[in-house]
Amino acid sequence: MAAKLFLKKNEDRRIRSGHLWIFSNEVQSLQGEAENGDLVEIYDSQNGFLGTGFYNKNSLISCRLLSGSAIEDFHWLIKERILNALKLRREFYPGEESFRLVFSESDFLPGLIIDKYNSTFVLQVYSCGMEKNIQTVAEVLKTELNAESIFTKNEKSFRRMEGLPEEDSIYLGSVEPCIISVGSIKYKIDFEKGHKTGFYFDQRDNRFFVEKISKGKSVIDAFCNSGGFGMHAAKAGASSVKFIDSSSFAIELAKQNCLMNDIRGNTEFVVSQVYEYFESLLSEKQQFDVVMIDPPAFAKKFKDLPAAKKGYEKLNRLALQLINGNGFLVTSSCSHHVTKEDFIQIVTDAARKADKKIQLIHFNGASLDHPELPAMIETSYLKFCVFRVV
Repeated sequence: MAAKLFLKKNEDRRIRSGHLWIFSNEVQSLQGEAENGDLVEIYDSQNGFLGTGFYNKNSLISCRLLSGSAIEDFHWLIKERILNALKLRREFYPGEESFRLVFSESDFLPGLIIDKYNSTFVLQVYSCGMEKNIQTVAEVLKTELNAESIFTKNEKSFRRMEGLPEEDSIYLGSVEPCIISVGSIKYKIDFEKGHKTGFYFDQRDNRFFVEKISKGKSVIDAFCNSGGFGMHAAKAGASSVKFIDSSSFAIELAKQNCLMNDIRGNTEFVVSQVYEYFESLLSEKQQFDVVMIDPPAFAKKFKDLPAAKKGYEKLNRLALQLINGNGFLVTSSCSHHVTKEDFIQIVTDAARKADKKIQLIHFNGASLDHPELPAMIETSYLKFCVFRVV
């Protein structure tokens, strides 16, 4: 029989509204024995049943809700949730074989991320419960989705928070590079050297949007990584595209991707810190029609927020100063702690300091394979903005 976790008075309100995390300071008591990663039954302070979740006494998140009812067949539940997530992606991206298959809590599989690269499945496991049952996940991927390779590419900091070992694991096949197609663009994926699981699927829909504003334009793709934004601009008929990244590996990958996609026109590849390179372009009085900036998260923790806001403002100010009249700023933030309102205000302040007038043309979040739970603000993180610079 599963142990029972009782919440303090009124701490059930957030759970009843649809949030899936129970924090350690919300727990009143545990009745029975439970090891980290075990399933426990969850009750409010009045003994009202709330659901079943993964328990971890060593984590700030003491319990992650998995179901609003008792779980009779765990394997069946995992299979149903993964296949349901696949069905949703098939509706959004018919004919595609590479996408984010499972987005953790947003797909009701707390602490589990699965990115699908053709028949290769790359996992990130951030809950003790999922770690304990990872062989079940691997079995479903193998038998139901014909997986040929399954392995993890975890972020160590998240593993530490759950008290999990930091090394990665291979559950099937091997870790080999592959080539994927995302719409009309092909990408080489290097799982060993690439960031995250190998590719940023969260910007896939937004990359297509830049085609609307790139024809005949001079374009900068800063923090270009594998070159996705710049390649879409080039495919749309940009007059020139300058790819900038501080990583020589990223620039080499962008070059290879351009060649693979037959993009051989007016392109330039620059290994440089973006801030410094923008300042050098300004000193040379160079101007561009479209400047796209997609930096890494500046605020991974709440305490980083003040410094992150200053960093985003400076970066966007420099970008705005490089843009011709009636050009476009395409700017993103993947910092969860920076809200949509915060980010738009940051760019507004940057425009004022750059003596530019701006119009917000388009706003979006992450791509459709990254659903959000309205009751969990933690599942919303990406801000993608397109501003017309007057």
